[in-house]
Amino acid sequence: MQRIELETYLNQYLEVARFRDYCPNGLQVEGRPEVRIIVTGVTASRDLVEAAIARGADALLVHHGYFWRGEDPRVTGTKRARLGLLLASNLNLFAFHLPLDAHREIGNNAQLARELELPFAGTFGEQELGAHGEFAIPPTVAELAERISTRLQRAPQVIGDPEMRVRRIAWCTGAAQSFLEDAVRLGVDAFVSGEISEQTVHLARESGVAYIAAGHHATERYGIRALGAHLAARFNLEHHFIDIPNPV
Repeated sequence: MQRIELETYLNQYLEVARFRDYCPNGLQVEGRPEVRIIVTGVTASRDLVEAAIARGADALLVHHGYFWRGEDPRVTGTKRARLGLLLASNLNLFAFHLPLDAHREIGNNAQLARELELPFAGTFGEQELGAHGEFAIPPTVAELAERISTRLQRAPQVIGDPEMRVRRIAWCTGAAQSFLEDAVRLGVDAFVSGEISEQTVHLARESGVAYIAAGHHATERYGIRALGAHLAARFNLEHHFIDIPNPV
């Protein structure tokens, strides 16, 4: 398919225009006009760019791309090296940040819920980026943490009583520790996200809402992979998901 067709479809499918974001969503680096092979991954690191080139990709789709608000705009150092690889190989780079988090079918929150069997009832928080639900059979905090550890292959950091039953739960992938206050107001028993900050610990302890930090990278591997699979099935594209290990 043509790059412009892919770009138009992605912008519509992910409803890019409705989000206020910290980076440009969509096509970030223009490459060859025809796309047959796509590679997906979480972050457009140099390792991922090189792996995509080695796979013969025409387009690389990521959750974390480039040109973040407030960063140094100069093309030097690691930024120059990454962009140089993309341009030299004529590889298209697409990045979708908040639109990929929030999508109801292939988004990071939706896909994490599938991986962890979390009950979805609705959304909350800024731009409706958080999700919440209620368990029919409430697990304990310890049981939920063990499920996360097993299925994400990463031990989470847990703040809260391990024996407490989790009836109502909220979650938001990535660096969404600031959503804890909104989750507390929802009246949930536990909140799952990717990262944790110093002040998060105190709010969790004082509110009685258990906080589970499951890893930024670990919680955001699934949306971009699902997007690639969706595109491959719809447009008969060859798709490869490449996971570059990241302990964070």
